[in-house]
Amino acid sequence: MEGAVEHDVRIVDLILTNLHIIALATLVLYTLSAVCAVREVLHSRTSQGSIAWLLSLIFLPFPTAFLYLVFGWKRFDDYVDVRTHAGRETRTKRAEELGLSDRQATAAWPVLSRVAQLPFLAGNSVDVLIDGEATFASILDGIDRAEEFILFQFFIVHDDNIGRKVANALIERAKAGVEVLFLYDEIGSKSLPKSYLARLSDAGIKVSGFNKRHKILRMTGPMRLNYRNHRKIVVVDGKCAWVGGHNVGDEYLGHDPSFGHWRDTHVRVEGPSAFSCALVFAEDWHWATGKPLGMLSPGNVPEKTGNEPVLVMPTGPADALEDCAIAFTEAISRARKRLWIVSPYFVPGMDVLTSLYAAAMRGVDVRILLPKKADHWLVWLASYAHADDLVDHGIRIYRYNKGFLHQKVMLVDDEIASVGTVNFDNRSFRINFEITLWFTGDTTISAIEKMLEADFKGSIEEPRNVLSTRSYAFRFAAQAARLFSPIL
Repeated sequence: MEGAVEHDVRIVDLILTNLHIIALATLVLYTLSAVCAVREVLHSRTSQGSIAWLLSLIFLPFPTAFLYLVFGWKRFDDYVDVRTHAGRETRTKRAEELGLSDRQATAAWPVLSRVAQLPFLAGNSVDVLIDGEATFASILDGIDRAEEFILFQFFIVHDDNIGRKVANALIERAKAGVEVLFLYDEIGSKSLPKSYLARLSDAGIKVSGFNKRHKILRMTGPMRLNYRNHRKIVVVDGKCAWVGGHNVGDEYLGHDPSFGHWRDTHVRVEGPSAFSCALVFAEDWHWATGKPLGMLSPGNVPEKTGNEPVLVMPTGPADALEDCAIAFTEAISRARKRLWIVSPYFVPGMDVLTSLYAAAMRGVDVRILLPKKADHWLVWLASYAHADDLVDHGIRIYRYNKGFLHQKVMLVDDEIASVGTVNFDNRSFRINFEITLWFTGDTTISAIEKMLEADFKGSIEEPRNVLSTRSYAFRFAAQAARLFSPIL
């Protein structure tokens, strides 16, 4: 009898202990939710997004509080400090002193220049590189010609044929005495083996992940898993730079049978704008490693090599405002004759949609080219729901039919064109670190026009009410995906 009583007492003690643990965990959870809720109110940017977070934090604190730490907590004060140290304003003044600033283009597009915190730079030569073969041939040739330094940065790097070819080229130049810096995003390049990075390091190449100093669970700052460096930049000797949609992988050369032909666009710029690209890399490198780049003094700005004005515009979550969305909305609002947009992912916010509708109402030839094939299903589905509304408002939607479409290009009238890493979605406009090059020169605009005309010929135009012709399950999935547009 006494043993049974002791057994019952132990069970009661165990239950009480567990209840105390549950109560403590609940208190911690609700405290964390309260902290997240207060911060969201203080730092909210859109009422819709903030209300969604607040309701979820109140009624479903688990797992919302932890999701908020990853997806909602945005703070990059340390990156802002790095950008201040880099001194874009000082470099802008220096460019003007050296006579490199294109005042006409900067005056014509002041919002874009304000977003970039840099002016349009005059005197560049520009090559539009269509698809992977041309892009990597140009990049590898540039690497082979490097004499002083190579700045190499990509969102995704694979250890495959092209990945090893790039590694071999970088290692060869490093052994020849060229300083090589290799920056990658840990999320995008999560499959990149340590052996690949070790091989680069052993050859004397300085290697860093973008979040090397800013681990996801570090105690001095919030989680940053959701904030990725999506930029693709190569700079050789500060004189030539490559920027665009390609990552380093065999699929970007069309060697993945599930995607087939991979349609993408890069640009090679030579001249003063290459220095601006190097400056963007320098800010990312400084933030990732804590070490500024000494080779980028204003005296190293290259001489003019052509007559094309180029603006280098970096954007990201460290911006005080939604600068990327502001820049693209401004360009859309300036369209008077034509507005051609190409993007693999199209889930725009209401600000962009409103600008597109207004352009169509002005009588602008608004065309949007999207992929027919999908690689990210939620985004692809959401694009169908958006496309239906756009077609109803007089906007022409095309689906690329010759493989997978991945380029990020925009053409406004005969006035300006952009090539870069920005997709037309919330992630690129507000969450990722991105880079866009803007061109106002006739030669580059003509080349991009010719390129896009060929792309439209290889595409199928969506008819009105295309979504209604699909199955009920597809329509439901598309509309459901659209509801998640703000967090895709």
